[in-house]
Amino acid sequence: MFPDWTGVLIQVQSGQSTDDVNVKGNGVAMTTEDHDEIGIKRELSRRRFLRNAGAAASIPLLGGIADILATQGAGAQTYKRNDDHPFFASHPAYHFVMDNHVTTNPFFTATIYGCQDFCALTGTSFTWVGSTTSDVPQEVSAMNSAIASKCKGIGVTLIDNVAFNGPTDNALNDGIPVIAYNADVGVGYVNNRMAYIGQSNLTAGAAVAKAALAFAKPALVKGDLVAGIIATPGTENIQPRIDGAKPVFLAAGMDFVEVGTSPTVGAPEYSAISSWYTGHKDVKFMMTVDSGDSDALAEFIVNEKLKGIVGGSGWDTGLPVMDAIASGALLQTVDQQAYLQGFVTLMQLFLFNISGGLMKPCDTNTGTAIVVKATVGPYLKVNRWEGTSSTESVSTPPKPIPY
Repeated sequence: MFPDWTGVLIQVQSGQSTDDVNVKGNGVAMTTEDHDEIGIKRELSRRRFLRNAGAAASIPLLGGIADILATQGAGAQTYKRNDDHPFFASHPAYHFVMDNHVTTNPFFTATIYGCQDFCALTGTSFTWVGSTTSDVPQEVSAMNSAIASKCKGIGVTLIDNVAFNGPTDNALNDGIPVIAYNADVGVGYVNNRMAYIGQSNLTAGAAVAKAALAFAKPALVKGDLVAGIIATPGTENIQPRIDGAKPVFLAAGMDFVEVGTSPTVGAPEYSAISSWYTGHKDVKFMMTVDSGDSDALAEFIVNEKLKGIVGGSGWDTGLPVMDAIASGALLQTVDQQAYLQGFVTLMQLFLFNISGGLMKPCDTNTGTAIVVKATVGPYLKVNRWEGTSSTESVSTPPKPIPY
């Protein structure tokens, strides 16, 4: 049902706290020696350089490149720049901390892959910490530990409007940049994080509701019962999606109700949806706002043969959701690009450090791409970008590009 997490999450040894465990770009635990200055990489000697230059003179450019690749035992696809051809100036092996509210949730597999890939590109590392059950004190504690560790940057999901204010200010006062990702404080609240990387959850919720009213099968009419299904009511990562959808449905005359399930993905969410449906078989449309509930709803509609009887809308790109869209059991889902929420967060923390603070983090909206049957094809093939496979691969973009 869910991706294999082996080798993805940090394996903590007995008696060892998570803030003591570091992750290399490939997700392997690091030793202190790994934090030495980057710069001791493959280096072309003067003799080798002259040989390459001579080859390039006789066969312009190509000879020198071919010799470099041969020296490194690499093909063009795997060539990595060295000290003579740096991606950036030689820099410390910065270590970052990604603080998360549901560390084992399959949605964040792609986020972890994004972090791993960025670290592999730059010789940096990260630690994945937080809570497994959206426990705010646990996530705050993990952030405090990150500050104490003197890491070079923190990415944090701000699922509470006020609880992270103190730790954020403490980090900034210690010279540690803080970026919110996936979840930000609500409208009217202020947290001094430097940027937010993620979708606008309120706007996304409204967009999903509008699409449901326009395209749901069976069609929705005034007075129909619509359920907004949410794993953890009140948390700032997903509640705004319900808050964005609710007024749209109400304005159209729908009887909209919010249904809480469980912070634990899998069977608990499926059971909660099934139990609620048993008492509300007149429901015409069910909309989920988180990854776990979406997979559960997709499987429930398929298993109970409710296609064409109850409409459904998911969130995120789990394979059960994509399969259900392809079969017509679900109308749509939202791709909020979890991979970018990891990659871009660490990229901005890195640029802030290497530039001495000149490259200031900026908000990045990872989008509200609504995926429907006509556009679901690429998602059905397992891939690293959506977190459904750990394998690195290259795919061909669509032509024409949907707009």
